[in-house]
This record gives sequence, C-alpha cells and structure tokens, in this order.
Amino acid sequence: LPHPWERCQPPCLKGIHVTAGWGQQVGVQEKQVLGNLEVPLERREMETLFQEQPETGNHYLEDALLRSYLKTHLPPKVLEEVDWDLERFGNRLVTQIRPLGWECELNPPVFRQYDAWGRRVDHIITSSAWKRMKEIAAEEGLIAEAYERRYSNWSRLHQAVKLYLFSSFSGGFSCPLAMTDGAAKVIESLGIPGFLKPTFDRLTSRDPNKFCTSGQWMTERRGGSDVANGTETVARKQPDGTYRLYGFKWFTSAADSDVTLTLARVEDAKGRVKQGSSGLSLFFLKVRDEEGKLNSIQVQRLKDKLGTRQMATAELWLDGAAAELISAEGRGVASISNMLNITRIHNVISAVASMRRMISLSREYARRRVAFGKLLKDHPLHMQTLARMEVETRGAFLLTMEIVRLLGLVETNMASEEDQLLLRLLIPVAKLYTGKQASAVVVEAMESFGGQGYMEDTGLPVIVRDSLVLSIWEGTTNILSLDVLRSLTKSEGQALAVFLSAVQKKLELASSRAELEPAAKRTRDAVSSLARFTQAAGSRGALAMELSARDFSYTLARIYAGALLLEHAARPDASSADIAAAQRWCNQELCPVAAGLESSSY
Repeated sequence: LPHPWERCQPPCLKGIHVTAGWGQQVGVQEKQVLGNLEVPLERREMETLFQEQPETGNHYLEDALLRSYLKTHLPPKVLEEVDWDLERFGNRLVTQIRPLGWECELNPPVFRQYDAWGRRVDHIITSSAWKRMKEIAAEEGLIAEAYERRYSNWSRLHQAVKLYLFSSFSGGFSCPLAMTDGAAKVIESLGIPGFLKPTFDRLTSRDPNKFCTSGQWMTERRGGSDVANGTETVARKQPDGTYRLYGFKWFTSAADSDVTLTLARVEDAKGRVKQGSSGLSLFFLKVRDEEGKLNSIQVQRLKDKLGTRQMATAELWLDGAAAELISAEGRGVASISNMLNITRIHNVISAVASMRRMISLSREYARRRVAFGKLLKDHPLHMQTLARMEVETRGAFLLTMEIVRLLGLVETNMASEEDQLLLRLLIPVAKLYTGKQASAVVVEAMESFGGQGYMEDTGLPVIVRDSLVLSIWEGTTNILSLDVLRSLTKSEGQALAVFLSAVQKKLELASSRAELEPAAKRTRDAVSSLARFTQAAGSRGALAMELSARDFSYTLARIYAGALLLEHAARPDASSADIAAAQRWCNQELCPVAAGLESSSY
C-alpha cells in the first residue's frame, strides 16, 4: 500500500473517466460531469467525492525555509555534502519510508502472553514494516550521524534535519530513536565505560545487523514527572557486583527495545532505601538474554493509547531483572539529565515535523480543491488561516534549529559559557511551546480539509493523534514551565541575562531594515516589558512567580522565536515570505506574562 491517500482516489464511474489532472479541471468540468451521468443523480447507488488527493514530493526540496537556513549557516563544503544527502533521503522518504510508515499504522503491535501450550512467553509482536524502519534508521545513520561528528559541530544539525524529515513518515519509530539517542548521550557523558562500549557501538551503528535501540523506563505507578517521589523500584546488590531490580514500570514506550536505562533505589544491607531524588541511581539492563528470553521481566499488558499506536507501550514488572549500576549511587537524576535533554529536543523536532507535514498537505489541497466556484487558494480567508499556521511553523522551526546549533557547539567543546546557559534555558522553553503549537496547528490544518480531514483512511487523523502526545511526553507544559524557573534560579539570573543579550544581538541587523524595524521595535518593547515583569515579580514572592511560570515561558519562546525570524528575514537574500513571517509573528502579544501582571491575574 503506497500510502493512505491512495484509498481516497476517486474511482472511474460509468460515463466518467478520471485522469491524473482531473482535479485541477473540476471547476470547468463540474456541470458537464453531472450532465453526462447516465443515471439521474437521485437514483445513483454509489457516489464519490470528486477530488484529487493532495500529493507532495521530495520534502527536502519543497522546504524552502529549511534549505535557506542550511545555506545561511553551513560552511560551503559541508553544505554541498549535506545537501546531496538530504535530497537523496527526501526521495527515499517518498518511495520507501512513507509506505512503511502507513503499514506500521495498519499493523500495530500485538501482545501474546502465552503460547499454545500454556507457557508464558510475553511476546510483543511487531510488524515487518516496523522492523524495516529500524534497519533504515541504521542505514541512514539517524543516530550515528550525531556521534561520528564528520562535520564537527554541524553533525548534530545534519542529524536533526534528517530526523525532522523522517519524523512524520516514520510510523512512530521516531520515539525509540529519541530514547536511543538519549541513551547513547548518557553513555558518552560517562566516558563510555569499557563494559558499555559494545552497547554504545551498537546504539550508534550504521549496520542494521548490529544496530540496537534503547528504552527509557522512568514512569511508575505513583507518578510521571515526579520521579523523586514516584519511583518505587529497588535494586539489590549481588555478590558479583551486579544488581537485581524489583518494581513496576507503568509506561515503557517502545517496549520492544533491546536495552534500557532506568532508575531505582539501592537497598542497604538491612533492606532500607533512601527516599527523594538523592536516593535514585541509574541502571543499565538488557531486555533479553543471549537466548532471547526476557531478563526476569513480565509484560503485564500493552497500553491502549489515543495515538502512537504503531509503537508498543507496555506495563512491565521487573522481578529480579539483572542490571548494572552506571551512575554514582544516588546520582541517577543528574546522570539521566543528558538523556532528558536529548529526548526533549527530539520531541521538539517531531512537533515541528508534524506541523510542516500538515501544512504541506493543506497547501497542496488548496491548489486542487474547488469550493463555491473557485479553488481554496483563491479564498482570502482560507489563505489567511494557512498563513497563520505557516508563521507558527516557521517560528518553531528556527527555534528548533537554534537549539540544535547550540547543542552541536556544546558537544564539540566549542560552546561558550553563555551558549551553555542559553541551551539549558531554551530546551524546556522550546519543548513546552512547540508541543502546544503542534496540537493547535495540526487540528487547524485538519479542519482545512473539511470532512475529509476527519476520515481515517486519509491518514490525517493519524498525524493529529500522534501529535497530541507531544505536549505530554518528556514533561507537561506546567512541569517544564517550572523547570524554566529552576534554570533561572540555579544560574542566579545569568541565564536570563544571556537570553536578553542574545535577543538584542539578533535584532541589530533587522533594526536597520525599514520593513523590519517596526517588528524589531515591538520585540525590543517586549524585552523591556519582560525585564519590568521580572523585577516586579521578584518583589511579590515565589508564589507569584510560580503562578506566572507558564506565561513567562511562553514569553521567552515568543520573543526568541521572533528574534530568530527577524534575523532570518534580515539576510540579503531573504524572501518576501521570510519578511512577512517575521512581521506577522511580531504582531502578536510577545510578552503575555506582562499582560497577566497588569491584569493582576497572578
């Protein structure tokens, strides 16, 4: 099955011959078609919707913003090689990966708890397409690219762009890749200990026969983000220095992964454990042994989810699972923070990818669909709606690329202290904001198709469902808003100072351009309002700041994305779309937290 839209192809009815260009001619031919029907309309036994399906081509070649960004930032030699690779990958997405993604949706994982003779096997059965996705991920270096560092600090950007193109076609395989990348990052941050070297090599391999994926087993029955108080799993040390884990993992995404990282509390000689985050340690374990048997793990059931149905999410009981301690005892949360940063960035990438995919289809549909005697693209209100979605997506895209650019600098020891502070602040800001953006944009885009957008066999509801989890995965909006405040507190205000300085620097060139100066001024005014708010909120106490945390984080996202859009629009070769997007973005309320303070809503 090439892809879901093929189910919507209008069949050839008697007296009507449907050609490839038929949808574009429908405005001219509509009355003739109805007049040529051999059976009166009211007596027809079957009707069909006379529309040509929206179709997109090579997503890299069609993404003007992506290509202009790469042209602006990558060194010429790197750009030449990356451009060739991305064009090739864009073709593979259309010809191979897209149909596999749809097959993953049609054939979700199945849980087989017992075999025919009553023996418990706890077998999670995944489709052949899902297994092929894993092979393609290895072949394309979707993890390896970031760790080989062929292009120094630009390697992480190259990987991120491939993930961005891959995400909305991946049939849910972006999730295990996020956790695999995170696990590799944790192991690298630990100096790649000798006993983990074979696993690191497999996590970052381009060989489909060696490549393995990792899980991230953190959520337990008592809590999600509150791992400090919600983690009940205990670790009992064995005579050989390894550990046995006992506990219940409530959500384990990509439960078919080969290895995993997880948190647990180490028992002392008297069976006591330390509570709180300081009692948590980080462990590595293999999900199955050399014979393919589960590592003292019982699969209780697969979760029945709203979306991401292509991927197995399970409840797991650890009943003495063999594991190895990889962090210092009691330093589990600190050690796994590298994984969380990576998976949050992957979440941001998926959010932007879902927005871009839906808008691409909406724009293509507007060129084909006739309503009220003219194409949708000729209806001003419809195009205004698409333009608003496009602006949101552009802001989110540039914010994503900025984070990845900074990460590349950090990973190659090229980042300044200011770069590191800015990255620490922007990761939660971008994750929480793009998660909300994705939910709003994809639902709006679905509406642009009318009733067709609500039909399962178009594939559109899949994108909508799968995007809704992005505001929940890796920390909800409120949890991350509080994390933003923690980053400011921990840096004693330095992170905010760096943020404001970076914004001002990005506005310099735009301020000298007549068509961009008004937008730059609105952004500077928002920065001033933000500064006044922080001074006022500081005098009002911690409660006022906590109540304003969400609007505060939204303010940071809007101001920084606005500065990035203006910087991109101030390039000598900027397009009219670049300039219009920057202007439109900066017309919104850039500092909602100040508006909330003025209305005393805090």
